[in-house]
Amino acid sequence: MVDLPDASRRRLVAGLSGIVLVAGSAGAALAAKKEPKAPPPPPEKKVGAIEELMRQHGVLRRVLLVYRQSAAQLRGGGKLDPKLLRQAAQLFRDFGENFHERMLEQAYVFPTLRKAESPAAALDNTLVTQHDRGREITEYIRTVTGKGTTGDAEVMARALESYVVMYANHAAREDTIVFPAWREALADKQLREMGETFEDIRNRQFGKDGFEAAVKTVAAVEEALGYADLAQFTAPAPPRG
Repeated sequence: MVDLPDASRRRLVAGLSGIVLVAGSAGAALAAKKEPKAPPPPPEKKVGAIEELMRQHGVLRRVLLVYRQSAAQLRGGGKLDPKLLRQAAQLFRDFGENFHERMLEQAYVFPTLRKAESPAAALDNTLVTQHDRGREITEYIRTVTGKGTTGDAEVMARALESYVVMYANHAAREDTIVFPAWREALADKQLREMGETFEDIRNRQFGKDGFEAAVKTVAAVEEALGYADLAQFTAPAPPRG
C-alpha cells in the first residue's frame, strides 16, 4: 500500500466523495425519471339540469313510499315512531318543497315554459296548486308528530295516502311532459348553464354533497322503519290461468 502525504490523502478522499455524491444524484434523478407519474384525477362528472330534477324526484318518491307504508301500518293498528315520520316530512319540506319546487321549478322551469308559450305551461297553475297543498299536508304531519304522537291513525293515514296519490301523478306529468318541454325551450348552452345554476343553488342550500345527504337521510328512515329491504316489495307471482 502506498503511503500518501496527508495533503494528498485529503485531496483523494475529497475527490472520491465528490464522485459518490455525483453518482448518487445521477442515480436519484434516473430513478425519478423511471418512476411513473400519478395519473391526473378524472374530471368531475357534471349532472345535467334534467337529470338533476329527476333524481331529486327519486328522493321525494322514496319519502312518499315511506308515507304509503306508514299509512298501511297505522291502519293495521301497528305502532309507528312519530320522530321518524317527522324526519321524513322535514326532508320533504327542506329538499322537496323549499328547494326542488320553489327554488328550481317555480323559479326557472315554469317561467321558461310560460315565456316560450309551451303547451306544457297549461299545467303550471295546477302544479303550483299541488305544491301549495303538499306544504299544507307536510305542515300537518310535522305539527302532529312534533307533539310526540301520530294523532288519529285514520286521519294521519288519509293525509299520507292523499299526498302519495297526488305527488305520484304530479311527478309523472313533470317527468314526461314538463321537463321534456322545458328542455326543448332551451338552447344547448342554456341547458348546460341551468345545470350549473341548479348545482350552485343546491350547494348553497345543502353543501356539495347535498343530494347524497338527502339519500342517506331517507335511507336511514327506511332502515329504522323496516322498509329498507327492497326484496320485501317484490310482487307475488300472479295466479296461473
